[in-house]
Amino acid sequence: MRLLESIHNFDLLTFDWCHRRKNHEILVEVSRWVSKTADGPLYVVCGIVLALNNYYAVIPAFLAAFVLERTLYTLIKKFFKRNRPPEAIPNYQSAIIPSDQFSFPSGHTSAAFMMTIILSGLFPQLFWALLPWAASVGASRVMLGVHFPTDTLAGATLGLSCGLFTLNYLL
Repeated sequence: MRLLESIHNFDLLTFDWCHRRKNHEILVEVSRWVSKTADGPLYVVCGIVLALNNYYAVIPAFLAAFVLERTLYTLIKKFFKRNRPPEAIPNYQSAIIPSDQFSFPSGHTSAAFMMTIILSGLFPQLFWALLPWAASVGASRVMLGVHFPTDTLAGATLGLSCGLFTLNYLL
């Protein structure tokens, strides 16, 4: 229990530090846009672009990767049932309304890292463009007040794992 308490205290301190930045309002507005890039439609567009460029064989692997990632994400979220910052921090209100009740792990971050790994496996030259995007998605979820930092770290770990599994076993 002490470890979980230490992690939660670290999250509270880091979360507070993020929300005390000088340009907080600008960061929140940028975070809204960045977060929306990981809502889902971009992944469909990626699949369409791949199909239009004759990468038909990767479409089933993409779909399997998303099924794997979403299944694990849902199981982990239901197991841990970690409250989001507005429920865990008195008098705190997030900048957006989250799509579900619990915060651990971050699904936006997980999907972004999974796509980063899969697309980088197919097109290695994209890695250095996609990695900052995926990290920005995670940071945006903290800035919007719907996740603690360790939620996004767990999401990144889940996404990386699912992406690597897909590259090694499905593609």
